[in-house]
Amino acid sequence: MKDYNIDLGKTSLGIELGSTRIKVVLIDYDYTTVSSGEYGWESQYQNNIWTYSLDEVWSGVTCAYKRLVKDFEKKFNIQLTNIGSIGVSAMMHGYLVFDTEGKQLVPFRTWKNTTTKKAAEELTSLFKFNIPLRWSIAHLYQSILDEEEHVQNINFLTTLAGYVHWQLTGEKIIGIGDASGMFPIEPNTSDYNSKMIKLLNDDIKCKSYHWNLDEILPQVKKAGSNAGFLTKKGAKLLDPTGNLQPGVPFCPPEGDASTGMVSTNSIKPETGNVSAGTSIFAMVVLKKPMYNYYKEIDVVATPTGDSVAMIHCNNFTTDLNSWMGMFHELLQLFDVKVDKNQLFSTLFKQTRKADYDLGKLLNCNYEAGEPITGLQEGRPLFVRAPDGNLNIANFMKTQLYSSLATLKIGLDLLKDQEGVQVDNIAGQGGFFKTENIGQQILADSINVPVSTTVETGEGGPWGMALLANYLITKEKKQSLENFLERSVFSNIDSKKVNPDVRGVKTFNNFIKKYQSLLEIERIATDIL
Repeated sequence: MKDYNIDLGKTSLGIELGSTRIKVVLIDYDYTTVSSGEYGWESQYQNNIWTYSLDEVWSGVTCAYKRLVKDFEKKFNIQLTNIGSIGVSAMMHGYLVFDTEGKQLVPFRTWKNTTTKKAAEELTSLFKFNIPLRWSIAHLYQSILDEEEHVQNINFLTTLAGYVHWQLTGEKIIGIGDASGMFPIEPNTSDYNSKMIKLLNDDIKCKSYHWNLDEILPQVKKAGSNAGFLTKKGAKLLDPTGNLQPGVPFCPPEGDASTGMVSTNSIKPETGNVSAGTSIFAMVVLKKPMYNYYKEIDVVATPTGDSVAMIHCNNFTTDLNSWMGMFHELLQLFDVKVDKNQLFSTLFKQTRKADYDLGKLLNCNYEAGEPITGLQEGRPLFVRAPDGNLNIANFMKTQLYSSLATLKIGLDLLKDQEGVQVDNIAGQGGFFKTENIGQQILADSINVPVSTTVETGEGGPWGMALLANYLITKEKKQSLENFLERSVFSNIDSKKVNPDVRGVKTFNNFIKKYQSLLEIERIATDIL
């Protein structure tokens, strides 16, 4: 690699702050990853709120970038002093508010919180548009309903990606995809819905706050727009050694849902993708507006402003990870050393041996609340029939089915009520790393072919790096859709897995029992 001639001015850096990892990826002009670094973290449950500290945001970003630099300099034997373009993405939604001095007013409230039910219901009624519990506006309105003191001092409301971008560039800007998780977007203007802004401003006028909603939200920009430059302060935040020089252009910051669409080439109408990580969500780009609105379906936007039906499930692998942690601990008690990735892969493969009825096992993976099924809290449940067959194969397949069950409920609603169809779903995330397992189970669960690429496991930060790269190649006058189709993905192979008839039937049988299990889940949240 040291003989590889790299032009720093043509590189692009993608920074993504996910739920369990902060990862940075540097790509070259040909869109290949040349270096990367990461930092593991997890949310904290403090005072009934899921949160991350902003101190750890910066220690994590700095650590991940330092590891990328070390990797880069080892490969190329040169200092990383300049980058062609940078983009920041992070988990969508949530609530970060600051006063006029830039002081954080309350701890970061993440997408995982489900304490905004009353606000979401009232806003949905006011707007005649579904407002999910995790959206920034739901958090703000709930704070207003609860008469929290900090609200009167708000000067700026943003997302995690918007915050990091602000600190690195000094610009209060947000990409349209991430903005659509803060407040509804008007497709014709590619900006916040002005009628809804007025409705809310009128609704809270009696509170006599010093601000109107449109004054505290970040400016919305679409992909390809310049969103500022790396300041001296920002360069020092990212690289405390001082080697990285300021002046690097930034693309608009985006949410992880947007980077998932980009990294799977799923931003054109009638395309769709599933991002499977700590949470799981499906994005289906709409050809036309929906007839109605549903609490199970969010309407957000692609990085170019097209409307997207989003099925977002709070719970995915957290419950499974807990079980896997226990299995790993058991092996350690016997002095058996097994890499956790190997453990996951080995147990995933055992699902091929599962019984048709999954051994009469059932699982509900709700550790947190799940808005799609109307649960404000979660209690992981594992249930089995006395005459069932409890073995590793049946247990693991039940766990994987449980992880996908809520997503299927939402996608079935979109198909049955709105007639929205997709011919293929692109999958991305660690769930698909074990060849053919997660991909096949997802295909069976939604009865749609599922495609993955070599970037499947690390798509988010790579997708953000692509958006950053699009900024410095935009003079070619091509749309983002054409840039991805013709320049990026034309030479990337994908693998398609079709639904298996027996698998589809098995999952359909499971989902009927799963929906009955939710009645037990509701009782469990009351008594446990």
